[in-house]
This record gives sequence, structure tokens and C-alpha cells, in this order.
Amino acid sequence: MSPDYSPSTQTADWQAQRTAILFNENYYRGIRRKTRRRRLILAGVGAAALIAVLAWAMKPAGQTGGGRGGFARGAGGGGPVPVRAVAATTGTVDVTVDALGTVAALNTATIHSRVDGPLLKVPFREGQLVKGGDLLAQIDPSTFQAALDQAEGQLSKDEAQRAGARVDLERYRGLLAKDSIARQTVDAQRFTVQQLEGAVRADKAAVENVRLQLTFTRITAPFAGRVGLRQVDPGNMVHASDANGIVVLTQTHPIYVVFAVPSEYVPQINRHFSRGDARPVEALDRDGKVVASGKLAAVDNQIDTTTGTIKLKALFDNSDDSLFPDQFVTARLRLDTLSGATLVPSAAVQRGAPGTFVYVVNADNTVSLRKMSPGPSSGDLVSVKDGVRPGEKVVIDGLDKLRDGAQVALIADSARGAASPATPAPPPGQRPHRRHTASSAAPSAQPPAAPVRMTS
Repeated sequence: MSPDYSPSTQTADWQAQRTAILFNENYYRGIRRKTRRRRLILAGVGAAALIAVLAWAMKPAGQTGGGRGGFARGAGGGGPVPVRAVAATTGTVDVTVDALGTVAALNTATIHSRVDGPLLKVPFREGQLVKGGDLLAQIDPSTFQAALDQAEGQLSKDEAQRAGARVDLERYRGLLAKDSIARQTVDAQRFTVQQLEGAVRADKAAVENVRLQLTFTRITAPFAGRVGLRQVDPGNMVHASDANGIVVLTQTHPIYVVFAVPSEYVPQINRHFSRGDARPVEALDRDGKVVASGKLAAVDNQIDTTTGTIKLKALFDNSDDSLFPDQFVTARLRLDTLSGATLVPSAAVQRGAPGTFVYVVNADNTVSLRKMSPGPSSGDLVSVKDGVRPGEKVVIDGLDKLRDGAQVALIADSARGAASPATPAPPPGQRPHRRHTASSAAPSAQPPAAPVRMTS
């Protein structure tokens, strides 16, 4: 210890340290109290907000304003719910199956050269429509013309030799008749004639072969169609073994659409197909617009076990070139037509805990929750198997605050008109309903499990 470090100095240092420690403890204790107070305040505010939200959610339907479509409640706050409703009608609906399809050309050919040689010209324009027999490419024919001349010369030579041998044979036969020549000489001459006749036949075959090779230098279209982009330019050497060929030719008038449907429809399809009843097929684009109409042309002979579907092929005239090879479309096959079906707008069909249901307007301006079984759909209309009778009014707008037995006030819509309730237009503020599949005739947020869509 330092000599100048006295006990009094040591006591003073100890008191100073103790004072600093007590100050720090008081400081941090104050901070902790403020933190706990702030947490309690935030917890109180959160609990109050939660209670307010729960109270608003549990508020009776008659005490809140505005239903679907943006309608306002009456001045009293507890009045009837404004809704729009249309009457169920009777009509005809088509039973259809939708599936993703691929457009396929009626015929497709990769044009190859059958002989080797330099390419002189390619007279077509890329993407041009050509007729059967039109010239697509010309290979230099000079080599094959020379070979043809040589083969024809050999044929002439052998024919001359055969003619001389025949003259000698006739002379030998005359001498044999006078017993002026040995029979062995006549037989030898006859065999010489036969040998030369064989050589002439071989020469004729060689001439025909070279002439055929010469015709191969003119490459023509095997059928009418559209040529694609050329794979080789004039001046290049082409070979019969080239993998890419010269150009691809596709026949698109008419054209096919290949698609697959679930195997459960096979009996119904075969029943129509076996009696020659070609079912109509429509090709739709991404926006659901019909771009072409055709008929079912072929059914595959086996079911794909990996997908449980069967491939079908529809034939389209395609005179307007609305379909293009390898294009993706939605193929809609019409299986049957139901007459006298009860139809309601798809906007009226709801799904929830009770199942599939609609709200039916009663005579006393109350609504009843009515369970129903949807059937095939047609546009914005859904057929009803049971649950709704023709003429009953179903609510199509203002559905979100309705309860079974709720009092409603019908709002007239002069723009729609009462004379055509079968084709109601969506009210302002309501999103348009898309076409529904048979497995989900009512609006559903679930995406389809497979690319095949059905409306049966």
C-alpha cells in the first residue's frame, strides 16, 4: 500500500463506490418500472381493440349497413336487407367435358433429299402454302444425266449384240435342217442369245434406276400444306443421310385437336361414336372464346393407366387458319343435351357449412336457405337437380349478410328487365362469374385437380 494512502482516503473511496452503485440500481429500477407500465398500456389497448372487433363481428345483420354490391341499409339500421333476385327458369343445357388439347397437323413431313448433290435452288417462300407436286428444291442433275447416258449406251450395245446373235441362231438352225452343221453349235448359239437377252434386261433396269435417280433431283411437295423455315440454303451440298432435311411441310386444312378426357366417359362416348353420331367439339382460346368448331373423329383403343384418361381426336375444317400446329387450346366435347332443366344464375349458388345452397325469396319477403344439387352448367346458368322449382326467386346479390329467415327488400333492376330473367347480368360491383365445371357448379376457390374440366 502506498504511504500516502491513509484509512480516511480508503473510507472515502468506498463510500463513493457505494453511492455510485446505489445510483445505478435506482436508475435501472426506474427504467424497469417504465417498461412494465408501457407493456401494460399496450396490452390494454390491444385487448380493447380485440373486444371491439369481436363486438362488431357479432353484431346482428340488421344493425350493419351495406350488403353485396354496395347497397345501404334503411335509415332505421334494423330494416330489411336490400337484395336482387331472379326467378328460376326452365331451359336446355348441354352436358360437356372440357380438356386441354394440342393442335396437330393432319399430315406432317420432313422433306429430305433422296440423292446426294449440290442444291441449286429452293423456289418456295418460307411459310408459303404449296400444292401437292409443287417444286420445293432442285439438286444439280448433271451427274445423274451423265450416268443415264452411259447406261443407255450400254443398253444399245447389248441390244445390238443380241440382234446379231439371233441372226446367227436362225442361220445355224437352217444349216442344221440340211444336216450341214453340228447340233452342238446350234445349242451353243442359242445359249449365247439367252445370255445377251439377260444382259439387255439388266441394262434396261440400270437405265430405269438412273432415270429414277435423276427424277429425285427435283424434290416436290407430297401433299398440299404450309412449308416452314428452310434448313439448308442453295449452294450447299445435301445428302440423303441429313437428319434435319430441307424443310418441314404440314397439312393444316383440315387439322386435328388431340385431347384426353377421364375414362369414366368412355361408355357414353362409344355409344355415340359406334352409331356414327359424331359429337360436336369446340376449340376455345385462353379467354374462353370459341375459335373453331369441329367433330369427334377418333377414339384411342386403350386407356392411359397413369392418368386414367383416354385420348380423343377431333377434326376441324380450319379454312380460316384459326388453329395452328402445336397450339394449346381447350377442347369442349358435347356429350349430351338436357331439355326441361331448372336453371338458376351461377351467382345465386353458394357453398358453405350446409353444403351447396341458394337463398329463396318467400312470399312474405323473407328468405329461406335451400339446399340444392347442382347439375351441368351453361354459361352463367347452372342446372338444378333438386331443391329449387321453376318460378321461385333466388337471390343473386346482397348475399353476404343474409341469414335463414332474414327480412329482405327486393330492388328492381330496370336495365335487366323482368321479361328475361333467364339471362341475368351481374349487378354493379359484383365480379363476373366464370364457367364452372361439373364437379364444382357453384363458385369455389379450389383450383381443379386436373387439367380436364367437365360440366356434367
